[in-house]
Amino acid sequence: MLNLNGLQTITQITKTLGVSTRMLRYYERIGLLESTRAEGYAYRMYDDEAIARLRQIIVLRKLRVPLKQIAVLLSDRSTANAIELFMRNISELDEEITSLSTIRGILQALVDKLRENTSVQIGEHLLSDKKIMALVAPLTFNQFALKEADETLGKLRDRDVRIIYLPPATVAASHHIGDEPEHRAAAMMDKFVLDSNLPEIKPDLRAYGFNHPNPGCIKGKDIHGYERWVTIPDGMEVPPPLVKKHFPGGLYAAYMIPIGAFEEWEWLTKWVGKSGKYDYNLIDDGGECMYGLLEEHLNYRNYAARVNKGDDYDLQLDLLCPIKEKM
Repeated sequence: MLNLNGLQTITQITKTLGVSTRMLRYYERIGLLESTRAEGYAYRMYDDEAIARLRQIIVLRKLRVPLKQIAVLLSDRSTANAIELFMRNISELDEEITSLSTIRGILQALVDKLRENTSVQIGEHLLSDKKIMALVAPLTFNQFALKEADETLGKLRDRDVRIIYLPPATVAASHHIGDEPEHRAAAMMDKFVLDSNLPEIKPDLRAYGFNHPNPGCIKGKDIHGYERWVTIPDGMEVPPPLVKKHFPGGLYAAYMIPIGAFEEWEWLTKWVGKSGKYDYNLIDDGGECMYGLLEEHLNYRNYAARVNKGDDYDLQLDLLCPIKEKM
């Protein structure tokens, strides 16, 4: 593996620190991380300073600090600024802890009351009991609206994952292998979408993407690529270098993330692996195209039309894992 003058390749970093190449390239694109170039090597490399900075970012993400706040912290390293941001996050966590504690206390009280009064009937009669209702009454709706309370455990609950069917579709595909593959494939696709007036022709258009080739799938080679799809009318022609393809559709487990939270791919795949109702329905492609896993760019129709894209902290992606019902 290439390693010149202490520089490490993007693949080495992903293996050492357990982060994805997709995440690394995104951190660079939004200015959180900087790489360098080595003569005779096409991809980014990272020196000791960049690696130390990346370790800081990883720790802050594990502490649930949003990327936008991390950008502020790393650009303005004043203690006062850090204290203000951290105290704001502590306040939000305190609200979640209070809500969880309240719900836990009420559930425990329900259990205790039911043990005391076995005459209370389960079902529609449970919450009609006056003593039980007196316990539930203080709990407001806002206390039910918890903000990703299970995120610290790094696992998804059944209610976090949507089961959706993606219909078959004709798609225009852009593809780039090399540096910044996501950005370059997206630039080709955005130009096509705007030039063809696709949002008006197909108001229900959808946009997907996936690694191609997926980093590490070709043994011994640092090759990175990304492919973008956008759904088009069946009879529509696409200009080169875009190509026209058919997407067969299918059943998927879907989980929404803010862009940049690519570590949560692991959460979704673990959920499928532990599901009692669904199995993976992965494509046998050796991992070259992520085994059929997809990322859907939500609200792409409006995003593509922006003249000035600006920062994209508010963008959302659906992570999509192909599944099938267990027999």
